[in-house]
Amino acid sequence: MDIFVAKLNSDTTAEQLTELFSQFGTVSSSKVIMDRDTGTSKGYGFVEMEDETEGSSAIEQLNETEFMGNMIVAKKSEPRAQERRSFDRRPSGGGGGGYGRRPDSSRGRYDQNRGRDGGGGDRRSFNRDRDKDRDRGYNRYD
Repeated sequence: MDIFVAKLNSDTTAEQLTELFSQFGTVSSSKVIMDRDTGTSKGYGFVEMEDETEGSSAIEQLNETEFMGNMIVAKKSEPRAQERRSFDRRPSGGGGGGYGRRPDSSRGRYDQNRGRDGGGGDRRSFNRDRDKDRDRGYNRYD
């Protein structure tokens, strides 16, 4: 049985978790999750116990008890939903984010030669007209 343990003291080690849970049965493994950047504890960890009933007893006895100055939370670890990688989050087409669309789409993407909304008007002719108007002495574009 896998057990999730949260609200751990930042100084808690995997060995201390093993010692705490071993009073209820055989602990197969334990680990405290560490921040990759800082090397400090994230305040939670996992304990694996061989027997389901021993694990349930440990959860029942240790949940919301004090350990190393903190009120810890112990509960059965639920399997994670399949984690999606960042490249899987892109929409396959049509909307949002600019991924999966043609560059000349009419959804706000600016194509050099087609204008802001992808329809009508050549940007170059727009610039030419603007420059002619400016040369004539009035500026309606700024």
